[in-house]
Amino acid sequence: MEHKRSGDIHRINYLMFEMESFYHQASLKLGISDSVSIVLYTLYDAGTDCLLSDIYKKTGISKQTVNSAIRTLESSGIVYLEPYMGRSKKVILTEKGKEYIQKTAAKIYQAEIQAFDTWSDDEISMYIRLMEKYANCFRQQVEMM
Repeated sequence: MEHKRSGDIHRINYLMFEMESFYHQASLKLGISDSVSIVLYTLYDAGTDCLLSDIYKKTGISKQTVNSAIRTLESSGIVYLEPYMGRSKKVILTEKGKEYIQKTAAKIYQAEIQAFDTWSDDEISMYIRLMEKYANCFRQQVEMM
């Protein structure tokens, strides 16, 4: 059944998928997998360490995928896991990891900054406000399914 919003939904979804493909292209150019890229980006955004559970929550990727990426990064000496509170674990960058993240996640972050630098402050505020509104409304719809 065609709805008056079908074209809008199609365009929004296409743009979201296109954005995901840009991150994929960036990962390929940096020589890392998408999952490693996401873990490194989350660590870069958090500082030098973060809870393993925060990576699951913030990224929406599965525990299995995150754990696989962490194992890859551990075996390369980029990160290590440290027990935290209870069964929680922290993912911590090594010195090698701090250098590596500058060659990977920091470059993606810088590309994002440069893209947003072409926007006005009002455009950025509006974009954030609308994305938050859509996310909240869509979350409510999913919860009611």
